[in-house]
Amino acid sequence: MRQNEVWQSVATELYRSLYGEQMVCSMSTQLFHVPETKDLPGNLEMHTHLVPASYHRVTAAGSAQRLLNGESAPSIVETLVACIQNAEQRDRNVYAGLQTMRDAAPASFKPFIENIIRWEDYTEYHLQNAKRFAISITGSAAWQGQPQY
Repeated sequence: MRQNEVWQSVATELYRSLYGEQMVCSMSTQLFHVPETKDLPGNLEMHTHLVPASYHRVTAAGSAQRLLNGESAPSIVETLVACIQNAEQRDRNVYAGLQTMRDAAPASFKPFIENIIRWEDYTEYHLQNAKRFAISITGSAAWQGQPQY
């Protein structure tokens, strides 16, 4: 295996996480355009974390792709690590917002929001897989004291 190919599992898991994030973003934003849920408690607050979580996933996925393509600057790895950690932090608040939304939603929308929560679970599961693979490549020391932004 060529050195850069070790990043394939990280890139694949980040793309899966990003796919789930697309579903969460699309579905939760759709609720702003439905009269019964346009002012659903928790949705606007959840989006204040969902938007940066998405940014960090996109940046982590791009970093993994660059490493897979053969780039090797340590700052790319540092970016990948920091963005996975930042996405994890934002995900906790996204999940809390989704719980608020589910609890406040009209009964007819609860199954829809449960589906968003399942997509969020999928998103977080694959982010954790990416993190686990990245730790196996970089070692756990690389994951200590990364800046939050």
